[in-house]
Amino acid sequence: MASRNSQQETVSLDSLSAQQLTAVKKQLDEEVEHLSGSYQQLAVAQAKFKECLHVVSTAGPTSLDDILVPLTNSLYVKGKLSEPDRVIVDVGTGFFVEKDTKSAAEFYEGKVKELGANIQELEAIIQNKSNSLRIVEEVLRQKVLAAGAGPGAGQAQAA
Repeated sequence: MASRNSQQETVSLDSLSAQQLTAVKKQLDEEVEHLSGSYQQLAVAQAKFKECLHVVSTAGPTSLDDILVPLTNSLYVKGKLSEPDRVIVDVGTGFFVEKDTKSAAEFYEGKVKELGANIQELEAIIQNKSNSLRIVEEVLRQKVLAAGAGPGAGQAQAA
């Protein structure tokens, strides 16, 4: 199976027809679009975790003051923190865990680092796919120009 995959990678673009190149280009376009969407989602998630880390890191004794608790995106109620050194952390899939602020900060730092690594890997994949897409587009453009120049050149010589 590995040899089959390596054969697929070594197919010369020059040997493909314009129609086949168009199909490859369409597939690469879709892959780049999907990967870019995933990249944006990871970046948004990382920003949210950074914000959580900032909030947990800056919480302190002054947090005993009145706070606003969000009920919806635009509705808040006043509240007081009974234990400012304890927070409830969303660990994913609807599960919440009570942690002290130090371990919550460590949790969020780990998430930010993990997402950062995933983002870097995805950037490299997107870059490779984009480069492949540019190469396919260039070969396709050359094939279209060559196909258009062939009949036109014959007509010009006959005239």
